[in-house]
Amino acid sequence: MQQTLIIYSTVDGHTRRICETIATELKAAGEQVIISDLAKTSEALLKQSQKVLIGASIRYGKFRPALYRFVNRYKTLLDARENAFFCVNVVARKPEKNQPDTNPYMAKFLRLSLWRPKLLGVFAGRIVYAEYGWLDRTMIRFIMWMTKGPTDTSQAYEFTDWERVREFAREFAKS
Repeated sequence: MQQTLIIYSTVDGHTRRICETIATELKAAGEQVIISDLAKTSEALLKQSQKVLIGASIRYGKFRPALYRFVNRYKTLLDARENAFFCVNVVARKPEKNQPDTNPYMAKFLRLSLWRPKLLGVFAGRIVYAEYGWLDRTMIRFIMWMTKGPTDTSQAYEFTDWERVREFAREFAKS
């Protein structure tokens, strides 16, 4: 049985939820799946996996710096395996920015990373104003106002197209 390692970098946990949905699809395809937080993923775990998928979220227009350190450090190990990368961001709620070749954060990742994943995905995230502290709530609301997004802080907004997530997983399962 093939071991697939799914690594996530998340701020609020939504990227992990997406990884769990992908894991369900991969398990249904007969893969053994391990899900790991980027900060806790060891070189040994990478070496024992035949496939690696990394998912990372955006906060204030940036990936967490640890993501670049990880993929640049382990580029050779990643390249030697079937691999994929997806990013999660609220900009992807817009149809014209929800594909790997149209999403500005995917372009930024590819520009700043040494790693060139074999399969790329982009998924829209969520906004849960009630879970944020005052500063984050205010900043995210301002960003949403500027980009014509939802600004009602009494509401939660999930933009993730879960069927697209499952399609991505099925495509990765074929690799």
